[in-house]
Amino acid sequence: MKPMLAAVPSGPSTRVQDQLLDFDGVAIHLGGREILSPTSLAVGRGEFVCIIGPSGCGKTTLLRAAAGFMAPSAGAVRRHGQVVAGPSREVAFVFQDYGRALLPWRTVEGNVALALEAAGVPAAERPARIAEVLATVNLAAHAKKFPAQLSGGMQQRVQIARCLAQSPELMMMDEPFGALDAMTREGLQDELSRLVRASGLTVLFVTHDLEEAIYLGDRVIALRSNPTPEQPSLAAVIDVGIPRPRDQLSTKEHPEFLRLRRELYRFLGHPA
Repeated sequence: MKPMLAAVPSGPSTRVQDQLLDFDGVAIHLGGREILSPTSLAVGRGEFVCIIGPSGCGKTTLLRAAAGFMAPSAGAVRRHGQVVAGPSREVAFVFQDYGRALLPWRTVEGNVALALEAAGVPAAERPARIAEVLATVNLAAHAKKFPAQLSGGMQQRVQIARCLAQSPELMMMDEPFGALDAMTREGLQDELSRLVRASGLTVLFVTHDLEEAIYLGDRVIALRSNPTPEQPSLAAVIDVGIPRPRDQLSTKEHPEFLRLRRELYRFLGHPA
């Protein structure tokens, strides 16, 4: 049976197998305005969940609450059943603005070392771990370079490597490929998919790109802006049943990919 695009009420969280993260009636108000109405959903261990929606609908806000960067106005975010009260070393955050996320006076290996320094990893153990993660993201040959000497895609890979160095179980990604050209973005999408499957990471990934969401995600969460009691923030949840591994050409020609793309475009008010 084909997965359906369906409206989802903001009731009790839908339980998933081996649940890692739980949004329990999470609502967020900023400047007297309700950005996110009470939202409940669950994320399973090893899931790749993409979050889409128009600007201002609360995608990044939801991500920051899940990372412990801000407290919900109501409800709670729980990880392993415990309320998220602040940032954790088990949760990594990849920002869209990779230029500002990196320290320009540090080399590639120096930027990756930041995560290990913060975690208190002994200095003698750092070089091996740095070499390992740089090899994982295909940057071993660029370890001595500075960020200004790298392309945008390589800078973003440095940020991902720094997150991997802290050995997280959960990675939050806020439109990480939005500022990159199409060819670089597609290459990083495939690289990220490979890394996630190899490591067993759980990922929450915010994007404006519907094709990117379908291509990467196991599930896609759609949010709407200006929520009301009749139309809450959590508008739709879809399962992406397209087989893995996925390919930039054949996957995007798959009938189910085209169907989901068409439905999501109609849902968000875009032409088919």
